[in-house]
Amino acid sequence: MLENKAASRYAKSMIDLAKEQNSLEEIKNDMVLLDQVIDQNPELEAILNNPIVPLDKKSGILEDVFGAKVNVVTKAFLKLIVSKGRSAILFGMAKSFIQQYNAIKGIVTAEVTSAIELTDANRTEIVALVKKEVGANEVVIKEKVNDKLIGGFILKVGDKQFDASIANGLNKLKKEFAQGIV
Repeated sequence: MLENKAASRYAKSMIDLAKEQNSLEEIKNDMVLLDQVIDQNPELEAILNNPIVPLDKKSGILEDVFGAKVNVVTKAFLKLIVSKGRSAILFGMAKSFIQQYNAIKGIVTAEVTSAIELTDANRTEIVALVKKEVGANEVVIKEKVNDKLIGGFILKVGDKQFDASIANGLNKLKKEFAQGIV
């Protein structure tokens, strides 16, 4: 819990610094890269989380991995976090930075689980619906296919969920029959 708060505070500081340096977009891309690299390399995450690994070794590894790929501000910020002994929060900080950036830019993520793969027309309709309902500037769709839904879809945006799946409808009908409502 405390690590999440610290990660969030560091992310906020990084956003403020990025705005000040007029490099918000570039640093956001760096944070996306950091998030992806750590997510795809559990060994790197284990090294960053391990308090036994010396700080200069962690700093060197980050320099080798990200070196010329990231903005100088990002590189300096990563070194600062490692030098403070907080390398364990880098993954959370990158995620928090992306969330805060998206909130600033009005970007929301819509998770859509459907029985079959969405068509372009479905995606366009979902984007328009989400933009209208939550007032978003941009909608990023994360798609999942679950054939157990039989048909329809489940749309989740933030903490709100809309279930228009046939499986859900059948379950509701089954419960109503069991309670003798229908």
